[in-house]
Amino acid sequence: MTFTEFVQHYHIQLNEQQMQAVQATEGPVLLLAVPGSGKTTVLVSRLGYMIYCLGITPESILTVTYTVAATNDMRRRFAGMFGETDAERLEFRTINGISQKVLQYFARRTGKTPFQVADKEAVAVIKQSFLEVTGKYATENDIKETQLDITYAKNMRLTQKEIGEMDTDVDNFPEIFRTYNNKLRQMQMIDYDDQMIYALRILEQYPEVLAHFREQYRYFCVDEAQDTSRIQHDMIDLLAAQSRNLFMVGDEDQSIYGFRAAYPQAFISFEDRHQGARLLLMETNYRSRQEIVRAADALIRRNKNRHPKKMTAAREAGGCVTEIKAVSRQGQYNYLLKVAQDCEQETAVLYRNNESALPLIDLLERKGLSYRVKNSDMTFFSHPVVNDICDFIHLSLDPWDGETFLRIYYKMGAGISKMAATEAVNANTRRLTLLDTVAEMDGVSVYTRKQCKALATHLDNMRYEPAGKAIYRILNYMGYQEFMDSHGLDSGKAEILKALGDQENSLFDFPARLKTLQEMIREGCGNPKSNFILSTIHSSKGLEYDRVYLADMLAGVIPSQIPQRGCAPDNTYEEERRLYYVGMTRAKEQLYVFTFGPNLTSAFSREVFEKTTSLNAVRRTGTAVGTRGSLLKTPDKKVQKLSPKEVEACICACGPGRKILHQKYGTGRIVSVSGDGSIAKILFEGEDSTRKISLPIAFAGKILTLK
Repeated sequence: MTFTEFVQHYHIQLNEQQMQAVQATEGPVLLLAVPGSGKTTVLVSRLGYMIYCLGITPESILTVTYTVAATNDMRRRFAGMFGETDAERLEFRTINGISQKVLQYFARRTGKTPFQVADKEAVAVIKQSFLEVTGKYATENDIKETQLDITYAKNMRLTQKEIGEMDTDVDNFPEIFRTYNNKLRQMQMIDYDDQMIYALRILEQYPEVLAHFREQYRYFCVDEAQDTSRIQHDMIDLLAAQSRNLFMVGDEDQSIYGFRAAYPQAFISFEDRHQGARLLLMETNYRSRQEIVRAADALIRRNKNRHPKKMTAAREAGGCVTEIKAVSRQGQYNYLLKVAQDCEQETAVLYRNNESALPLIDLLERKGLSYRVKNSDMTFFSHPVVNDICDFIHLSLDPWDGETFLRIYYKMGAGISKMAATEAVNANTRRLTLLDTVAEMDGVSVYTRKQCKALATHLDNMRYEPAGKAIYRILNYMGYQEFMDSHGLDSGKAEILKALGDQENSLFDFPARLKTLQEMIREGCGNPKSNFILSTIHSSKGLEYDRVYLADMLAGVIPSQIPQRGCAPDNTYEEERRLYYVGMTRAKEQLYVFTFGPNLTSAFSREVFEKTTSLNAVRRTGTAVGTRGSLLKTPDKKVQKLSPKEVEACICACGPGRKILHQKYGTGRIVSVSGDGSIAKILFEGEDSTRKISLPIAFAGKILTLK
């Protein structure tokens, strides 16, 4: 059967680039396929062409997919086009499926019993290891962070030294990592990442095993290769080295799983690693309207670490890329609430982090409106920032609770020593609050005494305030914002918590509402048939929707940090732009993006609307109004502090009229400085009143810089 007869017989419609890809069957080939370009159709058609036109036996073809769901979908698509018989003869596997096959074959050859793969057991071992190393019980947030770090270390094939140098939020991670692996070995178990490690080790060390699989598979096709990790690329390269028939499909512009050790660098270096490799492109997007395609393509072209390509639209104009100017985050939620009230077409609200959905879920539940959540995550409720603020609230409701007080006394900025805190708890008679008890001690400083009395007053006043106002008080008047800034904590969690608090009039009722939300998320909430969909961008990858709203596109959220002037963007920054791009390209007809003013809007949103103006692809709609509140920026994970001399020099340079730049609040001008130089009143652009900033803390943590 010729190629022409093949496409006619099976009623396959392909453009010129797609036809070229289907017929590229020999040697190493890298196919770069833009979003909505018909990648799966090409992959399935290529398998049919290899079998029915070239006479290649199905058993000699191995198709590698990223997920089990993708494996099943590919098999169904092939069976629907060419029949069930040959679909059963083809092998569609994930890389873990291949690894398991290698381990089983090796076990049969050697007579050894392979280790069992830990599934739920792995989580239990993480909990045990965490407790053994840190002396603390792991929260759901701790477990998730530790799992991600273990996966990253193993998939990137890091050495012990490199593991010790990892940038991680998990304290004592190298020791937890060693303890975890030792416990698995003692149980004669491996995790899913170990499957790949041991399989690759066997292929490298036992030539007869490698020869067996090279003889079995002569053609290799890898789907979604931009999401493949370093160890996965190494295994595939090793298996395909003899036949050299490697067809790798994906798009480095859609590589968004760096935290799971995705290795898009393998795409960039493909032609260097595979001599004589061909590079093919599929640049036509069949999903989105022209306006969306043009805006997305203009955005992603700013990335440097990519193959040059130009995405074009097969569909005509008629869509939109529209900016919605939100006065605040609450204004954004109010706007989306109206969208949900009369939602007759498929509409997706996409965001970066799972917690972005919580305030909206809370509002939708209160109003009884229909929605569905594509994914859920419990880690918000056990995050350290959330726990700390809840401890402040609990201490307000019970100012004699010693256990709570000992968890947060040093986070209040009052200079309370551990000795004083412990003494106050031990002397607790419930006559004076714990803060008042510290204030009455003879050995404390005048500053501590004064701060403790002020804090006690704040805790007392909080009890009679709406929860949102109480949380604002905790952040801005009780020292916790400075604590977050100086310790590099994710203050975005505090903003979400405040948004939830804004809906609760009584502080006494707020803990119960949080618990209700937590249970709702745990058990699964929403209506699976609703047109109004809430999803992270990561979970929406590979999907498409008629109408898309990009929510919480904020500086400090996406991107998490802006590269310093004069410095080239790093891999993380480019991946964040890719994530934004993936969110844009989920939209078929209409794309709406919330913006929040010059200092708060995502740099990528500014690029989109600056770039698309000249293309007549952008509309600007009215503002989304709501309660004005601070939008908190996530600081760097690791805070590089200035030396005391450098801090002193910065403070000396401060004076009324001096311009400064704050990580969270943006550009401002100093109005006044206290006599000892410790506190400055600063008026920031776009704000009506000054803010009090602790200069020693802000300069030391590089939160504040002089302009």
